[in-house]
Amino acid sequence: MESYIIEENKPRSSRLPARLDLAQSGTGLILGLFMWVHMLLVGSIILGKDAFDFVAKTMELAFLSDTGHGYPIAVFFAVSGVFTLFIVHALLGMRKFPISWRQHRIMRDQMQMMKHTDTNLWYIQAVTGFIMFFAGSVHLYTMLVNPGSIDPFLSAHRVVSGNYWFLYLILLICVELHASIGLYRLCMKWGWFTGTDARTSRKKLKKVKNRLTIFFLTVGFLALAMFIVIGIQNRSNAGEPYPGTAYQKASHTVQEKSATEPGTKEAEPAAESDAAATHDTAETHEAAAAHDTADAHGAAADHDTEHLSETSSDAGAHDATQPATETH
Repeated sequence: MESYIIEENKPRSSRLPARLDLAQSGTGLILGLFMWVHMLLVGSIILGKDAFDFVAKTMELAFLSDTGHGYPIAVFFAVSGVFTLFIVHALLGMRKFPISWRQHRIMRDQMQMMKHTDTNLWYIQAVTGFIMFFAGSVHLYTMLVNPGSIDPFLSAHRVVSGNYWFLYLILLICVELHASIGLYRLCMKWGWFTGTDARTSRKKLKKVKNRLTIFFLTVGFLALAMFIVIGIQNRSNAGEPYPGTAYQKASHTVQEKSATEPGTKEAEPAAESDAAATHDTAETHEAAAAHDTADAHGAAADHDTEHLSETSSDAGAHDATQPATETH
């Protein structure tokens, strides 16, 4: 009986922490890869305003629109999904944060004593995640309520005139550090790309992480600088969207080609109207020619009549003078 009571009072192992850890790793993987892709898409501004506008309109599914304006509601749903993953990942990550100053001091003392590189990386990831929870929420909320404000001019206006440049600078540094460290720690935790020698694989993965961090930070800084330059240059026209998107130009070109090509449905009414106009013109010319011919015949008849009258008068005069001559 006593042994039964002891067995019942033993704490049972729970799988919930492992499941929560797996969910944290899954959401972190999705968000980390998304941030790298997002940085490459935003970095298209380095190639020019048209390149960035093409990317933005593609995200708005402009290729499905006849006018080329796209559907900003697509951006709304995409941001909503990312925002949801962001909140879930932040709540799962807070489970491992030190919740008191005492715990923070203990952790700091252990870090100084151990001098372990991966532990220091985890601390950087925790600090950047805490900053991102506030800065990232502001950015995502701005995109959520303004899904159609992504183009070279409107984005630059938000950076310069809206004074978002400082927020984006802090967010850029935190996001790239957090994402690269997080993906590196996922590879080490779950054994991805580790190979047979864990120590050698750790060194290689750290080199890849450092190079990716430098690359994406460089792209981010250049993109932010381009937006600042564009915003300053167009400060007088702040709030005006970028004119003449790539999809709108393409749609206008297609419409012009379809209007000029023979055999198309749009060209058929024009051809019919041209044929009708040609037919009317021919009838007009024929009527004018007939009228001129009638006038010419009338004039000729009048001339013949006058000529006959003159001839008859001359003949009468000759007949009248002839007897007089004979009598004389």
